[in-house]
Amino acid sequence: MRKLALILPIIAFSSLAAEDNQTQQYSVGIGMGALYSGLGANIALVSKNDMKYLSAGCVEYSSRFGSTCGFGAGWVKTDLFNFENNKHGFGIYASIAGHEHSYRVNPDINGRPYQVKEHDIYGVGVSYTYFFNGINRSGTTLGISIHGTNADFESTVGGFLQLGYQF
Repeated sequence: MRKLALILPIIAFSSLAAEDNQTQQYSVGIGMGALYSGLGANIALVSKNDMKYLSAGCVEYSSRFGSTCGFGAGWVKTDLFNFENNKHGFGIYASIAGHEHSYRVNPDINGRPYQVKEHDIYGVGVSYTYFFNGINRSGTTLGISIHGTNADFESTVGGFLQLGYQF
């Protein structure tokens, strides 16, 4: 799963070389959801009908274990279906999705009474995003996503609700 999370940005940004000289611009966004790796921000390369982005954010906070933060990448397209505008985006993404802890109560070789094992959870999924002013203009975004994860003990299916603003 981690390899896929590292490969997805390369795939998304390598498609730039294949595109014609479309007008492309950079966009920065803040919010919560898949576009922002939880609560965070993104930087995106935007054209009239698609957005390729890298994001950084935090998905959870615990007073005992601290925060779980990480990175994500994705690609959103608005011309997959026959809509008359570029406001409905369907995408794929890979992102940090959580953190899990497991405890072993039996003493280990060194006589410690328990052992804690922890690791980050990554997810790969699909998303729907509504861009209020269109994908290539500044404005509010609203969406939903669902992803599968590499969790061992938590649920292997998760999702994000999304609310944000792209500048």
